[in-house]
Amino acid sequence: QVQLVESGGGSVQAGGSLRLSCAVSGYTASNLYMGWFRQAPGKEREGVAGMNTGGGTYYADSVKGRFTISQDNAKNTMYLQMNTLKPEDTAMYYCAAARWVWYGYLSSKSYSYWGQGTQVTVSS
Repeated sequence: QVQLVESGGGSVQAGGSLRLSCAVSGYTASNLYMGWFRQAPGKEREGVAGMNTGGGTYYADSVKGRFTISQDNAKNTMYLQMNTLKPEDTAMYYCAAARWVWYGYLSSKSYSYWGQGTQVTVSS
């Protein structure tokens, strides 16, 4: 059973940076399709970044150039480096994993495994 545990959320001022981590257990992360999603109060969950098993990366337009998804195979951990944060980035962030992606790397329908979430708050 795949288990995902996020960490690294917090409160920062606009323009600041945070790095989120997603520790994977029960499966080799490099053999999974991985993604980061976020959900703000009153809004639908949206895909932020995705990574395929070949290392290819995908980003939502709203975060391109600011966020970077990466993976450390030795630690079986995925990361989301978030730079130049904006107040509109405030949300609960979730990591997700799948053994195969059918609906696109930024669609929540593609992912079967989810972490519990970590809160990111960006103040202006």
